[in-house]
This record gives sequence, structure tokens and C-alpha cells, in this order.
Amino acid sequence: MVAENRLIQRRYRLLDTIGRGGMGEVWRALDESLGRQVAVKCLKPLGPRHEPSFLQVLRERFRREARVAAALQHRGVTVVHDFGEDDGTLFIVMELLSGRNLSQLLDDNRRQPLPVPDVIEIAEQVTAALAYTHEQAIVHRDLKPANIVRTADGTVKICDFGIARLGHDIGFTARLTGTGVAMGSPHYMSPEQIGGHGVDHRSDLYSLGCVLYEIATGVPPFDLGDAWAVLVGHRDQVPKPPRTLRPDLPEAYERIVLELLAKDPDDRPRDADELGKRLTDARHPHPGRATVAAGFADVTVPVPPLPFWTEGMTFGSPVGATRRPQRYPVDGTATVLTGTWTGGIAPQDSGASPAAALASPAPPDDRRAALAELAGRHTAALNLGRLGRWEEAGEAHRALAAARERLLGPDHPDTLTSRLEAGHALGRLGRHFEAHQIYAEVLAGRERALGPDHPDALSCRHHVARNLGRLGRLEDCRAMAQEVAAARVRVLGAQHPDTLATYCELAHVLGKLGMWTEALHTYQEIAAARAATLGPDHEDTLTARYEVGIGLGRLGRGAEALALYRDLVVDRTRAQGADDPETLRARHGLGVSLGRQNRWQEALVEAREVAAARARVLGPEHPDTLVSRRETAVALGWLGRWSEALDVYRQVADARERVLGAAHFDALASQGDLAQCLEQLGRRDEAAARRRRVAALHQERAVRRARKRDGTWSAGPRVSSG
Repeated sequence: MVAENRLIQRRYRLLDTIGRGGMGEVWRALDESLGRQVAVKCLKPLGPRHEPSFLQVLRERFRREARVAAALQHRGVTVVHDFGEDDGTLFIVMELLSGRNLSQLLDDNRRQPLPVPDVIEIAEQVTAALAYTHEQAIVHRDLKPANIVRTADGTVKICDFGIARLGHDIGFTARLTGTGVAMGSPHYMSPEQIGGHGVDHRSDLYSLGCVLYEIATGVPPFDLGDAWAVLVGHRDQVPKPPRTLRPDLPEAYERIVLELLAKDPDDRPRDADELGKRLTDARHPHPGRATVAAGFADVTVPVPPLPFWTEGMTFGSPVGATRRPQRYPVDGTATVLTGTWTGGIAPQDSGASPAAALASPAPPDDRRAALAELAGRHTAALNLGRLGRWEEAGEAHRALAAARERLLGPDHPDTLTSRLEAGHALGRLGRHFEAHQIYAEVLAGRERALGPDHPDALSCRHHVARNLGRLGRLEDCRAMAQEVAAARVRVLGAQHPDTLATYCELAHVLGKLGMWTEALHTYQEIAAARAATLGPDHEDTLTARYEVGIGLGRLGRGAEALALYRDLVVDRTRAQGADDPETLRARHGLGVSLGRQNRWQEALVEAREVAAARARVLGPEHPDTLVSRRETAVALGWLGRWSEALDVYRQVADARERVLGAAHFDALASQGDLAQCLEQLGRRDEAAARRRRVAALHQERAVRRARKRDGTWSAGPRVSSG
């Protein structure tokens, strides 16, 4: 159809074919203007047997839907960079994804169901992407495993929005009409789609139910002999409950899948937002137990005796960056698109480079089995981290990185991903110097294999920048964060979630440097961008607004901060409920702002209510609960009620020392609070004794940090921020 090495629009150099399908070909190409690799989809000429009017409609729909797809900006939607026509060939330029689509994942696993954590992870990410696209009045209409990709970093992306809508509008379903244009898949079509009735966003929810059923059980809900039998099944038959095929699937998720597969759209969840809330509600692990995937089998293991408040804890950036769902990386570097486009060629795994992967033959069964085993080991290692067992998680990731290097090579994306996760584990253990060494080496490998502007390389540079901040190298962190943000704007766009995540890191370090005017301006821009792309009630938008409130408070603009927090509490309560931890965080900010306005009686009432709610929701010794209890003591002190304040300060100090250790920064701060309170009560000798103890612990902490730095820092390369 088109020739290798052809230059499209004097910009996109076609390198090699990724796949072929009914509508055309997909090429790996080089964008010579920006020096990055992309995927180029070329529409196949349909020939003289089609009516001219049909061809005209096809071209117009192609152009219109390409514009629609290009306007979508969400982490869970494949990025469209460009589209056009070159010498009679219509084309779309999209981001080049490294990963596997869900159909390929099932094939890799010999059509066995995916691990339960993977099913949950995929369900939540696809639901978030559908919520966004449905808000833009876009209905996919062809959601299926081949159109959903899980990339090497665990991100789940929906592909082919434009093509799917195009197919529905023209009015064809390929495998039924025989036109040769792949416009639908019987196994995933909703009853209203089949009957030719009106289709809305709930049709996508039905298709998602079909996808979740298949990845949870290994088979579609109506796995019948031919296309017509499948369509009749969708219309008339009740699907077999998934737990009859997969007993370890939690009942809550079975209920959700069956509700999605309701014949009547009115019986399904109202929209993707409601579905997202149901998925969140379903995440209730049994106390003291957790599931860890070992290989592709799920085994239940006892959780070690961690504090109650660690259950369900997420470990995101402290600056409120975009929340990234727990990642379950997959094996295989091959670029993945969709079954519609790649039905004829399935890219296979390789051990050397992405280019070699695209040209390599299918791996033998033993190689597939080895890759499947490594994928399971990666999932198990990630779950150890989710349980807070970072030492074990780090060891597991290091061993896995060595195994992947032997099988795939040192610069293979999956090898580098495992090494990166080992660095994350070290960071969680406070071993930031060692983490820095790993980040630097992974960054060098990714830039070697992919180029400095590849999204994966930029993701690694983002981690390097953040880790520089943890090392106290704030100016280096600021400089590198600015560079990464500028690169992500250039490559991904100014409003891409990853770009905004880097701007969050930049704003955070600006605040730590005392540059609060610049930090506030950055947070305000992030909040505005997220509101425009994600909506005003999206979690990430609300998080950015909270950070704006912090900036206003730091700059002494207390009245503005107070008004912001009042509105934020209302919006959080509406979107997530009164007892959601983030709603309580907004209420905490409201209480602090009341205190800064010298409205201490109101601040005391708010602090007590939030402390009680956090104790009920998070536990009495959760760090956030203790922060609210400390705020209660602060308010009591300002009201002159020092004896009451002393009791609360002492309780907080004892809890922090018990949970965090005597030398932890927060525990030391609590000892300082106690000393100040004792001074106010005239108990100067006790206050002096507290301060001496704090000084001794600070000195001990400094010595330990110096020894750790001297023992590990010199061994690692120094990453320049320039």
C-alpha cells in the first residue's frame, strides 16, 4: 500500500510495518521535525468497487473523527499528534506505545484469566478514561481487548476512538456485512448496538463489561460458535456468573460485571463516574490479609504487623501530583495498537531493542513461559510494595531486573522498568542516595534506547528530579523539573497529565525554596488546566486547588485561602462524600485558615471534628489524625487553655514516637511542642530537659545521615541538572 522509507508530508519517515488490518496499515515512523518515533496509521484505498459517495463519506468521517481524537487529552487515551492526506493516502499520527493490548496479554497467558489485581487495575483505569471521554460527548462504540493497551509502565490506554466512531456513523459492522472494513466485534457489542437502536455512553459500559468478563475468566461472556450465535446471546441470553469460571474473583467485582452486562441500558450503572465509585467501594480487603500474585496464580499471604493506618495507603508525590493507579508492568516491548489495525501482524517480544522486536519471529513456547513467569514475579514484587514491605519489594525487583537482563538485555524497557522499581523501593526506605544511582543508570539506558525526548525517558528524568529534592538538592531539583516540564510540553502538550505532574513537582520545590509567589502561580495554572481537561470535580483538579490554598496561606492571603477551602470542602463532599480522607484534608485546611484569621474558637471546633472523623476513618494513630489532634492543641494554646493543650500535645508526641520512632522529624517536632507548652505553664526545668533530648536526637540523626551519605553517595554517578 505504502512503501518503506516513504516520507509523508515531508516529515514522517516510515520505518517498518507494525501491523495490517481491514482498513489499512500501521507503521513505526520517525517524526523528523521533533526527532521522536511515532505510529502512523494509513487508510487503505478501498478501490473502484465502492461507490464514490461512500468513499467521500469515509474520507470526511476519517478527517472529522481524527480531529475529535486529537482533542482528547487524558492519560488513559492514546495521544493523536497529527492527521492529514499525502498523495491520496489519509493518515493519523499517534504516540508509539510500548506494551501489550489485552488480547495479546491473554494470548501470552495461553488464554488463562489475568491475575485479580490486574483485572481490578485495568477496570479502574479504563473507567477513568471513559468518564473523561463521555464528558466530551464521545462514545467509543468498539471497545474490546484489542483496543485497550497496558504500557510498560502500567498505564492502561484506550485506542481508536476516532476509527470506532467512524465505523458506527457509516453504518457498517465488518464481520457481518462483508465490506472488509473492520467496524465492530460481535463479542463486545451491546444489545442496542446489535438491534440498531439508539446508542449512548452506556453501550461503552456494556462493552467494558464484556472485556472485564473475558480478562477475569479467559473467555467472552457469550463464547458461542459463530457471529450470529454471539449476537443472539447478547440479545437474549443471561451470561454465566463469572465466579462459576473464576471462584477467586471477589463477589463485589462479579456483581459489577453482571450489572454492566444488563440487557437494558437503564439497568447498568448510570455513567462511568458511578461505575468508578462502585469500583472504589469494592476495594475493601479483609483485615490482616492481602492477595499477592505469584506468577499467574493468586495466593493469599498474611500481612505483617503494620500500623492500622497503613492499610490502603498510597505513596504518591507529596505535592498532589496526578494520582497514578498501582502499576502492573507487562513484558514485551513491541508497539501495540489494535486488532482492527494489526489483525494480520502481531508484534512479538525481543531481547535487544524495539526495532529488533518488531522484526523478530514469534518467540518459542519456553520463551513465552519465561516472560509470563517474569510478569507474575513483577506483579508480586509490586504487591509487596503495596503492603509496605519495601525491603522485600526492593530485593524482588533487583532479582527480577537481573533475570530480565539475562533474557531480554540490559536496555530492554522491561529490564529498565524493574530497575526503576528497585529505585522506588529504596526511596521508600529513605535510601535516596542509592535510589539516585539507580535512577541515573536507568535514565542513561532509556535515553540510549529511546532518545532523550521519549515519554519513558522523560518519566525517568521526572523521578531523578524528585529524588534530588529528597536529597536536599533543591536548586538542582528545581532546574531539572523545569527542564522536564518544558520537554513534556514539547512532546506531550501543556495540558497532558504527565506534564502537569512535573509542574506539581516544580511548584513543590519552589515552595520549599521559599519562592511562594512562583509556587502559587504554578499551582493556579495547574488547577486551571486540570479543570479544563478533567473537569472541576476531578480528583486531580481538587488536589491542585488544595495546593493553591496552601500557597495563599503561606503568602499571608488568609481571607482568600479561607474562601477557597470553604468551596473546596463543599465540592469534595459532593464529589466524594463527607468522610473521604481528601474531604477531611480540605476541612483541616479550613481549620488552619480560621486560626490564621484569629478565629480560634471556630478553629478549635473544626480541628476537634476533623480529628474525630479521621480517627474513625483512618485510625487513631494515622499521621493525618495526629496532625489534626496537634491542631486542636494549637487552638487550645491560643485560647490560653495551656493545661488542656499539654495533655493533647503529650498524646500526639507519645503516638508519634511509638509509631515513627524517637528520631523521626515529626516525633522531634512534637517534643518541641511539649517544651513550648511547658514553658507557657512555667515548668521551665521540664521544658529545658525536653529541649536537651531533642538536641541530642537531632545530633544523632545528623550523624546517621552523614554516615549514610559518605558510605553510598560517592559510589554513584552525579546527574547534572543541566
